[in-house]
Amino acid sequence: MKRLARLLLLVLMLFTATDALAQSRAAREEMARQMLAETNVARSSPQRYLGYLKELRGHFVGRGYLVPGAPALVLTTEGGAALDEAVRFLERQKPLPPLAWSPGLALGAADLVRDQGPSGEIGHTGNRSGDMRERIERYGTWQGRIAENIGYGPDTARQMVMQLIIDDGVPERGHRKNIFTSAFKVAGAACGAHAVYRTMCAMEFAVGFTKSR
Repeated sequence: MKRLARLLLLVLMLFTATDALAQSRAAREEMARQMLAETNVARSSPQRYLGYLKELRGHFVGRGYLVPGAPALVLTTEGGAALDEAVRFLERQKPLPPLAWSPGLALGAADLVRDQGPSGEIGHTGNRSGDMRERIERYGTWQGRIAENIGYGPDTARQMVMQLIIDDGVPERGHRKNIFTSAFKVAGAACGAHAVYRTMCAMEFAVGFTKSR
């Protein structure tokens, strides 16, 4: 009986672990889809994101800010200056067409998440997955131009997109420019756990993309 009980316990643990893994995968996929949805909100309705940023400004304390519900202060490089600049940018930004979801570009983004998530590394070149162009061309052919956004830390898609629009510590504001580049028509994203920053998301942009068979 004891042997049977142990066997039943092992089976139960296996099913529980499998279910948790499936839920985790579903949550990551949902956040990736939300990343595109929130990016499209920012593009098509910049005034909505202007409101989000103005609300965030009220949570700043010195060079950091408090995320509602989070116990710790999020430290920044530039303090409120980068956010204030993003506010001025959005005040002038005209609405743009939304981006369409690209499964091939999403696969390229997922390669970087799988690469950097367990290692805790950051940056646009993965040790195993290669650089942006290598990852994108692994799954198809792009047209026009391509770009990549990577965010680390926020655990919701909206907070992640806000971070990328503010682009604190990035002098050229490249992530913000990618979001609001009118030439881009398609994008794909992937999100996952990160060993250092808890959460990361990568998004690949292109004017056009044809997925390989």
